[in-house]
Amino acid sequence: MKYLLITICLAALACPVFSQELYINTEPASNMATHSLGVRLENQGYFDPVYKDRNTLEVMYGASKNVMLHGSLYQSDYYQSNQRFEGGSVYFKYRFLSIDSVQKHFRGAFFIKASAISNPLTNQEISLEGDNSGLQSGVVFTKLIHKLALSGSASYLHAFNNTGGYQLPAANADNSIAYTLSAGYLFLPKVYQNYNQVNVNLYAELLGKTNPGYGQSYLDAAPGIQLIFNSLVRVDLSYRTPLYNNMVRLSSNTYLIRLEYNFFNVF
Repeated sequence: MKYLLITICLAALACPVFSQELYINTEPASNMATHSLGVRLENQGYFDPVYKDRNTLEVMYGASKNVMLHGSLYQSDYYQSNQRFEGGSVYFKYRFLSIDSVQKHFRGAFFIKASAISNPLTNQEISLEGDNSGLQSGVVFTKLIHKLALSGSASYLHAFNNTGGYQLPAANADNSIAYTLSAGYLFLPKVYQNYNQVNVNLYAELLGKTNPGYGQSYLDAAPGIQLIFNSLVRVDLSYRTPLYNNMVRLSSNTYLIRLEYNFFNVF
């Protein structure tokens, strides 16, 4: 029974060893449990000069201990007065490195993302989350030390013309470099007793992009808090604000609210 409970706890990613790796704005090198399914509903937006928001439906699947898949659909009023469907994206992650020990590990993963979006191309930022059609590939490394998890990633993005006849302006960059640095800390429970305890995780994330050759870049700070209930339900709250910015974009000064539910041993 002891080993069964440990196995269930690890699979649910809600033990103190793993929950602080469930970053809000970035993906870690770790994967969700094999044959588990996660469903996310996300709302993000901004208030200046007027209120605009985007809604995302995301489904995640742990295909194996090393492979994880995501699919997302986007809807927003960012580019018009009413909410409308914008397109979708798919994401693939392969974990190629895993060095584990008691309450600590180091992991590395390769990821690739593709999106097909139908929106006017008015921003200098290349964003595959509802704004640009394109491809992104990169690597991410995550280090866990007891209650603290650190993660960093670097990736390359290439933008295409958007669907619906929206052409990428000749003056806009079609290539970009993205980089992130994330820290997560398990604040509660102070003493772990069972996987039904509410987990409270605190996050601090740095999110940046650069368009090489165009002198356009930004670096955002994104603090956040996360609650996990019964090892199944996850609630994320975050707000990102620029530390430095000289890029025309929609992602600065935005809030994020997310609800996630996980189904284990689906197949």
